[in-house]
Amino acid sequence: MPTNKPVVIGVAGGSGSGKTSVTRSICRRFSDKTILVIEQDYYYKDQSHLTFDQRLQTNYDHPLAFDNDLLVRHLKDLIALKPIKKPVYNYKLHTRSEKVINVEPKQVIIVEGILILEDPKLVELMDIKVFVDTDADLRIIRRLTRDIKDRGRSLDSVINQYIHSVRPMHLQFVESTKRYADIIIPEGGENHVAIDLMATKIAQILSK
Repeated sequence: MPTNKPVVIGVAGGSGSGKTSVTRSICRRFSDKTILVIEQDYYYKDQSHLTFDQRLQTNYDHPLAFDNDLLVRHLKDLIALKPIKKPVYNYKLHTRSEKVINVEPKQVIIVEGILILEDPKLVELMDIKVFVDTDADLRIIRRLTRDIKDRGRSLDSVINQYIHSVRPMHLQFVESTKRYADIIIPEGGENHVAIDLMATKIAQILSK
């Protein structure tokens, strides 16, 4: 457990931009005891009070889909060196799972998600803000692969969601948050130079 205030790094960008690849690449440069990753996707709002059909109508790319109040509270606890119980989201049932993950604070906290730079309360807690900027054609291909393989979605459902919610929400809410970033990384995890620079900066902060 850290003895000083943890460093909080926000990694934002559109769905399929390569945020997770960037985060994993940074994590590989440090020990497991140094970096903690908090995914905004885990903080989708609980929808257990809704019917399954109603849950299917949720726009998961809109800021209101996230329980940012809980995420902010958890980040503040981690910064104060307190453990949290991170929620788990069930993508097949489209609601929060009854399971939680016990999480201890670490020296570096990476907060990853499409809309983490959209909420001023989250931005205020970040020491470094990163935006992963990737062309739309690559993002949709990556999203198709992920949702079909990892989340049990059909091709038609992924394409329909992209056209009717992902793309318009990206243009309305995600793209504009780029201006809040301290660092913009083009092409996500393939940009090894930018990731090396990020890792160097984190190492410098940790050495102080």
